[in-house]
Amino acid sequence: MIDAMQLIARPVTSRLLLTLAPLAAIAFTLLAVTPLLAWAEAPIWQAYAELFIGAFGGALPITETLTRATPLILTGLAAAVAFRAHLYNIGAEGQLYFGAIAAVLVGGMHGGRGFDLPVYVLFPAMLIAGALAGALLMAGPALLKTRFGVDEVVTTLLTNFIALLFVSMLLDGPMKDPAALGWPQSVAIPAELELPRLAARSRVHSGLLIALSLAVLVWIVDRFTAFGFEMRAVGANARAAAFAGMPVQVVVAKTALFSGALAGLAGCIEVAGRAGYVTLDMSPGYGYTGIVIAMLAQLNPIAVVAAAIFVAGILVGADSMSRAIAVPTYIADVIVAASLIAMLVATMLARYRILWR
Repeated sequence: MIDAMQLIARPVTSRLLLTLAPLAAIAFTLLAVTPLLAWAEAPIWQAYAELFIGAFGGALPITETLTRATPLILTGLAAAVAFRAHLYNIGAEGQLYFGAIAAVLVGGMHGGRGFDLPVYVLFPAMLIAGALAGALLMAGPALLKTRFGVDEVVTTLLTNFIALLFVSMLLDGPMKDPAALGWPQSVAIPAELELPRLAARSRVHSGLLIALSLAVLVWIVDRFTAFGFEMRAVGANARAAAFAGMPVQVVVAKTALFSGALAGLAGCIEVAGRAGYVTLDMSPGYGYTGIVIAMLAQLNPIAVVAAAIFVAGILVGADSMSRAIAVPTYIADVIVAASLIAMLVATMLARYRILWR
């Protein structure tokens, strides 16, 4: 008779198992979601076919998927950077909105003219402002953690609500567009500050190239710089890192600001590339979804790109599936959430074996 289960660390963690873990998690997720599709009286094979075709079945679906993936890459990088140092930043959603507001403050206020500066000055200033705004929102939780040991999961989660309420106040007050007919939205940035499209008759924009470049940059920082080594060392064992002479609290603070800056850039690029202005429904949870993406990518910055495209494909494909066979679009949320759980289990099984007693 089996009385208990025990997890025993494998002597050597197989790279092959770790590589196959995301694929196994995705396959298990699709299998687990099948009963829900059957419950909705949807034809299973057609549902999955519509899901795939809606995301990758042509030029337009692919560009829509890449458009949706752009902010997800950045919020995924924000989560991956923080989690690498065992700093659990759950506040990327609020940081994204702060970055978006900062972009409009620099580029869209003053009658829609920004600060009357040349575009080649104003656009970089807008990006820098977005990054600084995201970092600023993350600075509070970082200070509370490093100085007083306050759990950053709680503080970063709560800053999301504070940030959204603050943004709501701005959109109904000093930043409200008088031409919006009462709708709570900010003034728009001028057309010359918008990111150019990468393909005709599509919404995919050059912010995708910025996101891809940042993924490579974060990978270089993580693998080939002293700061990256310190992040990984603090994440692996903070006490050992401190014993080795590393300034653990400083590393945590720098990591927090770096993570917040990436999330802030997501909001800035979303404004410059897709929306043009800020609304309260600009992000359908990109900050929270970035956590799922970081976990699917096993905190690897390059793999974040693939994970973001996968999740974006699920979200875009679910819309197509809903239109074709009347399956609720909420199935996408179920798939994303189930893939996270499956990924955690798959990674655990790659690192540990189960002993039944």
